[in-house]
Amino acid sequence: MRKLTFAFAVLASLGGAALVQPASAAPAMPGAVTTSDAVTQVRMTPMERRMTHRRMMRHHMHRRMMHHRMHRMHRM
Repeated sequence: MRKLTFAFAVLASLGGAALVQPASAAPAMPGAVTTSDAVTQVRMTPMERRMTHRRMMRHHMHRRMMHHRMHRMHRM
């Protein structure tokens, strides 16, 4: 519940920030580049990808186990 509330707070602040931005998305002068327009690509290392995958699989298995346990308790 706490994570959901935090997520809503972040989305609300981003929505508020989007309303404060000027209506035009184009830069003021042609060829002018600001830091907000810069795009940086960040790649995962194979080790980071593997760790993320394992964490996701562990989370998935935990959810399946809890669902199975609740289902089994309901049948009793």
